[in-house]
Amino acid sequence: MRTTEIADTLDCWSPYALAILRIVTALTYIEHGTQKLFGFPPPSSPMPPVFSLFWIGGVLEMVGGFLILIGLFTRPVAFLLAGEMAVAYWMVHAPRNLFPALNGGDAAILYCFIFLFLVFAGPGALSVDGAQRERSQSWLPG
Repeated sequence: MRTTEIADTLDCWSPYALAILRIVTALTYIEHGTQKLFGFPPPSSPMPPVFSLFWIGGVLEMVGGFLILIGLFTRPVAFLLAGEMAVAYWMVHAPRNLFPALNGGDAAILYCFIFLFLVFAGPGALSVDGAQRERSQSWLPG
């Protein structure tokens, strides 16, 4: 196979690779929300008080993570979650240390930029957004 044939073959699978990135990211993100809201998996610190900043973060992580998981309202939800992770990094992690590997903020940075990527790339295959788009286009005349 030539390089262009390999690239073409990989290109046809890119929406599915994007969907896998979206789904795996959402599943791991939801876990952070369930930890804050329900204590599962068991957290190393006490659960946050209701309506505190950490509790609101848990709600965003669980609800937003579920919406990202199914690919519904992907772009606006991803934008909101990217902002949440940026705030989490600068409020919680950055004051501890300059280096992400030392301040525990590497996951927050990765989530932030994966969500920012989803804002521009969209949900990929296997999403409610994609199914709605295909359905609405099928009703267009011509």
